[in-house]
Amino acid sequence: MAEKAEQTLPKSPDVEESEEAKEPPPADVVELCHETFQKTAEYLRGELEGTIEDYKLLEKMNKVTICKYSEMKHIALSIGSALHDLNEKYKSLQPYLDQIDAIEESVAALEQAAYSLDQYSKRLGSGHCTQGL
Repeated sequence: MAEKAEQTLPKSPDVEESEEAKEPPPADVVELCHETFQKTAEYLRGELEGTIEDYKLLEKMNKVTICKYSEMKHIALSIGSALHDLNEKYKSLQPYLDQIDAIEESVAALEQAAYSLDQYSKRLGSGHCTQGL
């Protein structure tokens, strides 16, 4: 069937039949192709080496970051432990702090009473006080 289709197709006079090249390409074309492939390979090798260097740099940065985060973790743990200890000490001191607050209130009341007594004694000394008080 394919033979019939080929036979029935009219051949156009404008279309030339292609002939395979029988002669080898010129030497300069071969040399230019070889040089092109070589330079393309060098370019790709350079790109790959650049990418490899980028990945090596990222790896180093990740290792440094891991170390820094590890240090920060240890610092945070020690701060947390110190804070816990400090809270425990504060809880143990709380009764004494409450006593100090109570004493401070008593001292303030006593100071007020002493001030009132001083004012009263000054009035007594100046004679402004009436008998019968």
